[in-house]
Amino acid sequence: MSIREFKTERRIQVAFSFRGTECRELLPPAPITQSALTYAGGLRAEILRKIADDTFHYPDYFPKSSRAKQLDSGRRTSMRTLLDRQLDLYERQHENGALSPSTLDGYRKAINSERMKFWDEMALGEVTPSKLRDWIGALGVTPKRARNLLTPLRSVFEDALNDELIDYNPFDRIALGKLLRQTTKASDYEVDPFTAAERATLLDHARADERPMLQFWMNTGLRPGELMALRWGKVDWVANKARIDRNLVAKTEKGPKTAAGIRDVDLNADAIAGLTAQKGASFLAGEHIWLNPRNGMAWETDAQIRRTLWEPLCKRSGVRYRNPYQVRHSYASALLTAGANPWYVAQQLGHVDVQMVFRVYGKFISQDYQRPQATAQPLASEA
Repeated sequence: MSIREFKTERRIQVAFSFRGTECRELLPPAPITQSALTYAGGLRAEILRKIADDTFHYPDYFPKSSRAKQLDSGRRTSMRTLLDRQLDLYERQHENGALSPSTLDGYRKAINSERMKFWDEMALGEVTPSKLRDWIGALGVTPKRARNLLTPLRSVFEDALNDELIDYNPFDRIALGKLLRQTTKASDYEVDPFTAAERATLLDHARADERPMLQFWMNTGLRPGELMALRWGKVDWVANKARIDRNLVAKTEKGPKTAAGIRDVDLNADAIAGLTAQKGASFLAGEHIWLNPRNGMAWETDAQIRRTLWEPLCKRSGVRYRNPYQVRHSYASALLTAGANPWYVAQQLGHVDVQMVFRVYGKFISQDYQRPQATAQPLASEA
């Protein structure tokens, strides 16, 4: 605190450091008395305390100051505005090909979700680690869902920190991993493969235009998107393999997320039989192998398969319904139960390493990790 001398008056000036900047502000013109000096000292102490608590709002104290606009305007920006800007950025990244449609859709759902509305009326500068910690702790979702929600929110704070709108990222002051372990709930999704008898029943009740795809799928364990994207040119009839290098997600084909996703899947006798049976429907076209029986066109989404083929098939066969992805789990569990080497199974599934196989299918893994012989291939006699 000091007294500034001007030609026509003397003014009290308070000095403090805010956001790394030395600030000096004049108090309104008034007689310089002991009471005025005491007030100025108390005001400075209050400002320093609020700066330390990260609750100082510059315009509340010095509304006409040029530094108020320079140092604090960004902090008053609403979180909803910043989240919407983040979504605009994601949409531009999608337009430039840097973001897949499915990833963009996930970010959009997260930003527009009911849980994210918690931040709508809050300004950037009002977000504290404790508020963030309490919000995350109350999400009540699985770890995966929580991280999907946190990704765009975290990007907002990272950009704000880089733009020097905030002094620190509140995410950096919480033990996020520990918090998620303590507060998120376990996924209720479970690996629930179809038994050999159930697989046989499903095949028996499949229509003639459904059975080839189902038979092939049960014997390769492809992801739904990989199954839909598979073309005839990727089948090696001599080596009995199929090259998997494309995945259809949200009506858009793209390469696998990891290099391990590009692989050659072994085709047993039943998989080859399924392909052979499908030749009359799509082979001459030379493009997609598997078509939607309702319109004769290539499948566009896994939801189409679920609604038009899978749900009706489960209903008329009497097999307890599980989602179509359980076909992949059934393939993997059948291989492992037959004594397949988990590393071989991981390669067939397109996993980066074997850890996923042990984590997801551990109860199906036997002590014998030998690679199965040709006679041990699963489902060969079940079609």
